Amino acid sequence: MQLNVSQLQAALPWSEVIEALRVIFTREVNAPIRHHHTMQVSGDPDATLLLMPAWLENEFVGVKLVNVFPGNNDRQLPGLSSHYMLSCGKTGQPLLQIDGNELTARRTAAASALASSYLSRPDSQQMLMVGAGRMARRLIPAHRSVRPLSKVFVWDRNQTASEALVAELCEQDIDAQVCSDEQLPAVAKASDLISCATMAKSPVIKGEWLSEGTHLDLVGSFVPDMRETDNDAMQKGCIFVDTRAGTLAETGDIILPIEQGAITKDDIIAEFSELCAGQHSGRKGLASPDSAITVFKSVGDSREDLAAAVLAYQKTSQGS
Repeated sequence: MQLNVSQLQAALPWSEVIEALRVIFTREVNAPIRHHHTMQVSGDPDATLLLMPAWLENEFVGVKLVNVFPGNNDRQLPGLSSHYMLSCGKTGQPLLQIDGNELTARRTAAASALASSYLSRPDSQQMLMVGAGRMARRLIPAHRSVRPLSKVFVWDRNQTASEALVAELCEQDIDAQVCSDEQLPAVAKASDLISCATMAKSPVIKGEWLSEGTHLDLVGSFVPDMRETDNDAMQKGCIFVDTRAGTLAETGDIILPIEQGAITKDDIIAEFSELCAGQHSGRKGLASPDSAITVFKSVGDSREDLAAAVLAYQKTSQGS
């Protein structure tokens, strides 16, 4: 069985995929750290092959194959393409093939919303979306599904991209506004929730802009030389991650502050498995829950792909 993008979106409403992620992090799942392989491409920057397997014994096995070809930008082709295959955990027979790009975007946004349900203030009203690409279009509705966000500001280094996203949001009756470069510090300071999904290699959001009670959601950085916020933010914030193993190995938002002596790995308070199992209660478990600045960093985990794929398979195979 195959699902196209629209079928996959219909099978994965935010509330259900968020709950599926919450459950998967309480289960015994075999989920090796993703495999990275560098591939040379003549006349282009090196490409990357990522393999992300995960399985629930005797139930389901899934694997995502991701191709990252930076040279495609010059060809007006997507730089990233991916595919996901879900198979039976007893026989190995294929069950479902789906577009990996949409699966990744949807489960990534759901993971941020899941983290927000533990870490942002329940009365959060204003959101700042940093980045106006594919992920922003998923992160905004995902976050709005768990918090009463009534105002959304959008900043992107390309203001035309910000304007396009804001126009889309306004068509959906969402109170949205473009945030200019000059406005960024003040808007960040006034926002309850800041979500970043960029390809930045140097900080976009600074710790000095963060107010008490703010939740900072960092999505973009997935390699050691990328980062979206500075050391000051990481020192001020109570740090939570999707997985310790993944973030300590892959993202500059964690690796660089540690290398520079701003934080240590022990400053990571909890990961999803601890939050979802109730071993840490998130913002409620902090010393000053009302005023604490919380930071969530995700790099993605194959358990998230598996949970979303299983949900999509169960809903479509049952005809619901």
